Amino acid sequence: QVQLVESGGGLVQPGGSLRLSCTASGFTFSTHTMRWYRQAPGKERELVAHITSDGGYTVYADSVKGRFIISRDNARSTVYLQMNSLNAEDAAVYYCYSHVLNRAYWGQGTQVTVSS
Repeated sequence: QVQLVESGGGLVQPGGSLRLSCTASGFTFSTHTMRWYRQAPGKERELVAHITSDGGYTVYADSVKGRFIISRDNARSTVYLQMNSLNAEDAAVYYCYSHVLNRAYWGQGTQVTVSS
């Protein structure tokens, strides 16, 4: 049974940092690409970052380039999202995603709130 469990969200001041984690189980993590998405109230879910199975190739949304870093630890079956210089536009529920055996799997989401 595929499971994706996010953690690390919370309240942060503008300009601050957070690191999100997503721990996977139920599939061979090291052979699958992983993604982070986010969804703010009243907006569509959007892709934030993507990382290939070996971590050698990453893609970022224009809005987070230079501020966010996606990484992974295949030994721990965990993907991370380091978020720096956070602003109000980054406030959202962040979701971990993978595509396994022709099915899409999402975590339950973790809330990121940016406020002074």
